[in-house]
Amino acid sequence: MKPILLHEDRLFPADEKTRGIARSLYQTVKDLPIISPHGHTDPRWFAYDENFGNATELFILPDHYVFRMLYSQGISLQDLGIRRWDGGETESDPKKIWQIFADHYHLFAGTPSRMWLDTVFKNVFGLTDMLCSANAMNYYEFITAELTKAEYKPRALMDRFNIELIATTEGALDSLQHHSVLKGTGWDKRVITSFRPDDVVDASREDFVDNINKLGEITGSNTTTWTGYLEAIRQRRAFFRDHGATATDHGHPTALTADLSVSECEALFDKCLTGKSSAAEQELFRGQMLTELAGMSIEDGMVMQIHPGAFRNHNEDVFQKFGRDKGADIPMQTEYVNALKPLLDKYGNDPRLSIILFTLDETVYSRELAPLAGHYPCLKLGPAWWFHDSPEGMLRYRHQVTETAGLFNTVGFNDDTRAFLSIPARHDVARRIDCRFLASMVAEHRVSEEEAADLIKKLSYDFAKQAYKLGNA
Repeated sequence: MKPILLHEDRLFPADEKTRGIARSLYQTVKDLPIISPHGHTDPRWFAYDENFGNATELFILPDHYVFRMLYSQGISLQDLGIRRWDGGETESDPKKIWQIFADHYHLFAGTPSRMWLDTVFKNVFGLTDMLCSANAMNYYEFITAELTKAEYKPRALMDRFNIELIATTEGALDSLQHHSVLKGTGWDKRVITSFRPDDVVDASREDFVDNINKLGEITGSNTTTWTGYLEAIRQRRAFFRDHGATATDHGHPTALTADLSVSECEALFDKCLTGKSSAAEQELFRGQMLTELAGMSIEDGMVMQIHPGAFRNHNEDVFQKFGRDKGADIPMQTEYVNALKPLLDKYGNDPRLSIILFTLDETVYSRELAPLAGHYPCLKLGPAWWFHDSPEGMLRYRHQVTETAGLFNTVGFNDDTRAFLSIPARHDVARRIDCRFLASMVAEHRVSEEEAADLIKKLSYDFAKQAYKLGNA
């Protein structure tokens, strides 16, 4: 069997001198606490601190990075045990699912998923042979047995991974019941929520009108009126802040913003409530709401994260059978300069506003995003995200944005993951790549080693705490 390859100098430059600088920088940050300010882990894990069930439930079922690769090679989601919305049958034997995964593990060669998985298998579980068909059941039985131990409970793993803080992400209608369980335990300071109002902002959703009615029921507001609707969202923001939220998140298809008059907003909202609005009207409504939500962020201090540029649920058949977030989201070309101008004209110079911009369109890094963040005080650039959350993607990001935006207009790293056990691996990759980037700058005599040592700590830890308002760094 092949051994798992996790070389101590992985991802560092091939050049010996520069590699030595990167290695030295890495030693100063490799053991820093992890700040995970934006992600999608399940808050119930931390609220009830119960053991994970088995290897398949932990590694395959929640991770669309894993099953999208398998699906691309002709393996059905039914065979991988992904639950169907339409009530159709799916494989329920976790061992069969794991065997399929192991039989096709070679497909992940060269991908960041492979690096994360190998790191977890070796560093968390102590496995040394690479997963394959022959050792699949040994892997499954060993990992599943380990998961029954107290040291593999979620809170114990939080401590083991040195995760100082983790933020989950919940929709506007979420009761936050799991976060409520944490209140007063001390864990509410380490596990917080983030407010994602897409469910009550995106009029293209099939459940939008029902969601607006539910929003009214939860808040006691008349959400059939524009003013009542906005007040209801303010109430939900306050509720989320009471459960630790310091940030909001907005997964819109584009970065479009708008600044309509009150009468225009009222008419547009009324049209969206009919359930018969056009795609253009739905897009305009989302754009207006980004501007409205920016105004609310000025009022309550919450940081905005804007994650545009994904064609969600591109595979219609998969969406109809399995629902959202099943690996069928595809990056799109995204424009920011004109799209953000209405919002920036209205609020862009207000020192109380803080917006973190993300993209899936790498062509805009140097042309649009870096110049925008390099000028507007309210704008910061989020790290390489999703499809670009990879060694090469992170390096391209640094090369394209640093000269114009600088390092201080970026926000460090966030892992944006559902795969809890991969969090240390993802942060380790980010730290290694940033060490590589800074080491090259030192070798080229662009910054001193002393300055690079200060910068790598900021990139690995300080910037995230500052950008997400998580305390002094």
